[in-house]
Amino acid sequence: MAEDNVINQKVALAQLRTLGYRADAVANGLEVLEALEQISYDLILMDCHMPEMDGYEATRLIREREQSPNQRCRWKSPVHIIAITANAMPGDDEKCLAAGMNDCLSKPVRLIELKGVLERWQP
Repeated sequence: MAEDNVINQKVALAQLRTLGYRADAVANGLEVLEALEQISYDLILMDCHMPEMDGYEATRLIREREQSPNQRCRWKSPVHIIAITANAMPGDDEKCLAAGMNDCLSKPVRLIELKGVLERWQP
């Protein structure tokens, strides 16, 4: 899970544990890229707005690496990326999908919605 707000991280990690999932948390897109080099995650919950590198840019870089014949991915490709955004404006879902994300959740994330999206994208 990529989220810069520590409280949101704790809430999301608790929700994931309740649903029977294990997860790690990072604070920005750069840390997502570093984590993917170490662990092959099945799914990333990606906050769209983070410091240093936002979720849109991190997703674009992940997708570029997955599609590049010159770079080998250290993770199972393609990794499922679920946007988590506080924006609930028209067009936000399309912006997430255009960046290469697979699905979107709006904040605050409700347990039932999280469960549904995880079941939809579970490998």
